Amino acid sequence: MRSITTVAFDGDDTLWHNEPLFWATKQRFTELLAPFSTAEALAERVHAVGIRNLALFGYGIKGFTLSMIETAIEVSGGAVPTAVIAELVERGKDMLAHPVHLLDGVRPALEALRGRVRLVLITKGDLLDQESKIARSSLADLFDAVEIVSEKDPDTYRRLLARHGDGAERAAMVGNSLRSDVLPMLAAGGWAVHLAYPLTWVHEHAEAPEGHPRFVTLAGIDAVPGWVESAISTP
Repeated sequence: MRSITTVAFDGDDTLWHNEPLFWATKQRFTELLAPFSTAEALAERVHAVGIRNLALFGYGIKGFTLSMIETAIEVSGGAVPTAVIAELVERGKDMLAHPVHLLDGVRPALEALRGRVRLVLITKGDLLDQESKIARSSLADLFDAVEIVSEKDPDTYRRLLARHGDGAERAAMVGNSLRSDVLPMLAAGGWAVHLAYPLTWVHEHAEAPEGHPRFVTLAGIDAVPGWVESAISTP
């Protein structure tokens, strides 16, 4: 009996570039707020505000933009110029409309897997933003199912992989985030494949579960089909 019958993929920074947009906007945010705060203090403050707002805004560019505006008002004591607020709003719009650039080797890897296993895209964030990125990526036709979720936790993986496969224990989750793609998938009883990305939001940092029998780190997405082929009959 094949142990892996479904392979799920994360979207942001696994299939397409995403984090560089945030880093570039954060850099501009630091420049705009320089009269009111040091770069280090501002980075800590906007991160704290963003985490505080997750329960209300969720993940994504819209929540990030609102958190930058809130932080600007806080650190300036309400003195931030309206021109700065206007630029932050425009930055957010530009991020939402930015072209989707696939990572190298994504489409060939998915095409190599298609037909061998069920392919599921599981991405988290703002519904409209993620739907738009998926459409602009031109990858939707390669997946048997697409799920956009507000959070990735063990119960989410169990539910989705029971719906679209043979359960989490017979599925592998491929992603760049140890916190969201790896640890909860392992907790759900599945396999987890970590594809490191050069830039990672601090909120997604976590310790790699080295030594776990169902965890593997690969150099890139082009190595995933070969790993799946070798692991597909592993008990």
